[in-house]
Amino acid sequence: MASGGQGWKAMALAAALGVLGTPGTAAAGPKAAGAAPAQVPAKAKAPAGTGLLRALDAALGEVIEKISPAVVQVTVSGYAPADETASGAIVRQRVLGSGVVVDPNGYVVTNAHVVAGAQRVRILLPEGRGPAAHTARRIYDARVIGVEPEIDLALLKIDARNLPVLALGRREVRPGQLVFAVGSPEGLASTVTMGVVSSVARQPDPARPVVYIQTDAPINPGNSGGPLVDTDGNVVGINTFILTQGGGSEGLGFAIPSDVVKYVYESLRRHGRVEHSMIGLAAQGITPGLAAGLRLSQDWGVVVGDVAPGSPAEKAGVLAGDVIVSVDGRPIDGMPSLAPAIYLHPADAPLALVLRRGEDVLSVKVAGVEPRRPAERLAEVADLARSTVPRLGVVAMDLDAQARAAMPELRSPAGVVVVARVPEAGQAGAALEPGDVIHAVNRTPVASLAALKAAVAALPPGGPGVLRVERRGQLSWIELDLD
Repeated sequence: MASGGQGWKAMALAAALGVLGTPGTAAAGPKAAGAAPAQVPAKAKAPAGTGLLRALDAALGEVIEKISPAVVQVTVSGYAPADETASGAIVRQRVLGSGVVVDPNGYVVTNAHVVAGAQRVRILLPEGRGPAAHTARRIYDARVIGVEPEIDLALLKIDARNLPVLALGRREVRPGQLVFAVGSPEGLASTVTMGVVSSVARQPDPARPVVYIQTDAPINPGNSGGPLVDTDGNVVGINTFILTQGGGSEGLGFAIPSDVVKYVYESLRRHGRVEHSMIGLAAQGITPGLAAGLRLSQDWGVVVGDVAPGSPAEKAGVLAGDVIVSVDGRPIDGMPSLAPAIYLHPADAPLALVLRRGEDVLSVKVAGVEPRRPAERLAEVADLARSTVPRLGVVAMDLDAQARAAMPELRSPAGVVVVARVPEAGQAGAALEPGDVIHAVNRTPVASLAALKAAVAALPPGGPGVLRVERRGQLSWIELDLD
């Protein structure tokens, strides 16, 4: 019995030949003159196609049995905007999603949007194998190790050992390839759907660096964070979103490629965040019109549109009008291939570019620099022992002159700035993010860290407790969970 994709494909071909007939069989053509009459079997045989379907069914069953134990359900209680308007209201919500165990010691990958604003995260693991795994589940509280909103991935950790896992890594994917989406749509754990790969390099938003695998395998709410796997049981991607007008699956599902997932997972596990390099280069796709006007040697690919003054790219000698041939040895034939090549580049190593300038081919190395966020700079000078607000689970500091210089566009000059999260401390402030500025507690203004600590400590168990928070120039109310 075949255990992977290739065995049953070969059987399918053999069975198909048997159904259609091969030279020398009765199905090959009309009976030759003088030939002996065909022998009529005493007992009718089952159609050859039946064997094919049974082999296919068995092979797919083995694949699903292999992958299902490592696919988990993620339940999240937390906070999110009440709607998409500018009202600024934050409400309590409960989210269901999926995840993949990627390390036997309890590391789980899911989508960042599944755990956004999480106050409590729980992982439901299948118990055992077979039909019972759909109903018998173990429940663990999970910690959020880190998130990468730009790619929409998050890493969770539970206190468990010797878990079944699905390995991440670069997988060759092709259009038309058979794939399975596994997850918990609408909370129905271990749900499996089947489809094909529609595209291996789809970039719905050119402004974002992610190139997705597109599939028509049905993906519905609750599938987010679950794996897209091939017929050998390999993870080819993590399901993340759909394009739909009716709210349900319309055959337009998108998954983050497994090599990108692996890179983000390793970065989050090592650093708690993904480190990026800034090289100061802007690029755009080449059109026949651009090629003719700029006298480029090709009318396809990617051309450098701008090089920032004083940037690493300028120091390396990159010029506007250069055609990018490859990045770190990866051929660049368009913007969808450029974005992931730069994103997957290690932040601590020079970027290797091959450029075509007129008739010349140049090789340059660009030593990028990592951009620093204001909250990260402030965290370096904060006194962690004195700056932690245990009940909120954050590290904060006074909005003094140094903090205001790092955050020059604040709506109000008084308040307390959040510089880091401390998940192992209290969870009342789980909706807070580094860079948030707290201006008030229950309408009482707070102008210092001491005032914030005192106001939060005075809140009774069970509440009420509301923070007035400024985030990226917008004010909103955030309700605290004081249970």
